[in-house]
Amino acid sequence: MTADDDGAGARSPSGRGTMWTMRLVTFNIQHGLGPDGRCDRERLADAVRSLDPDVLALQEVDRYQPRSRFADQARICAEAMGAVDHRYVPTVAGWMSAPGLRWRARGRERYPAYGIALASRFPVRAWRRWRLPMASRWIGPAQLGVDEPRAAVAAELETPSGGVTVCATHLSSRLGNAWAQLPWLRDALGAAPRPLVLMGDLNLRDEAPVTVTRWRAAATAPTFPVGRPRFQIDHILVDDDGATPVDGESRAVDTGLSDHRALVADVRLA
Repeated sequence: MTADDDGAGARSPSGRGTMWTMRLVTFNIQHGLGPDGRCDRERLADAVRSLDPDVLALQEVDRYQPRSRFADQARICAEAMGAVDHRYVPTVAGWMSAPGLRWRARGRERYPAYGIALASRFPVRAWRRWRLPMASRWIGPAQLGVDEPRAAVAAELETPSGGVTVCATHLSSRLGNAWAQLPWLRDALGAAPRPLVLMGDLNLRDEAPVTVTRWRAAATAPTFPVGRPRFQIDHILVDDDGATPVDGESRAVDTGLSDHRALVADVRLA
């Protein structure tokens, strides 16, 4: 796995009785939107603390946007969980509230942006990111237009039980595109060190991601919509027997934010 850049943390995560078990969380935060229509930094931080993740994948993350009070939401979440390293990957640049916004795949470091993030309490050996293929146009009964850029970011982690690769992504919500993006990402991760975990809002329902990847589901629970979830579109998948989901420890959590529930799974590393 070739890294864009390297990073190393200063401390190991606090264990849950055993140092070889890590808590994985994927959470589409919907830019931290609360039921009152407000975005509050402390409320977002409190939600992340309550989940107690060792590794956290985030989607729909704002940076310096007016609607979320110009917060760097990836940094807020990373600090709240006690991460030693994190990466924010902008997929869209520009003011999200501006009418007629045109998507741009990248933004300057201090430019308002929207994207995904990955944070870890474990030291990171290496990082890598990908821009996912996207359909230029999709024609269907309800939608016609240019798809939003999509990305994935992966970290090679150093845990007390050895290395593990964790990848975070947010696949397309346009009907059909996620079915092409997931096998593309599966193949891109083919050479990544195992065990491998893929987390994120995959915009594919229930068993579909397992069918596409042939990887195991570490968590099975409906995640959307938040109040009365009817189906699962947020997923945690594991490839390799070196990472084993802990029975009975997966769940979907209503944090009081977003239109998604956070998906939580404890995984034991061999």
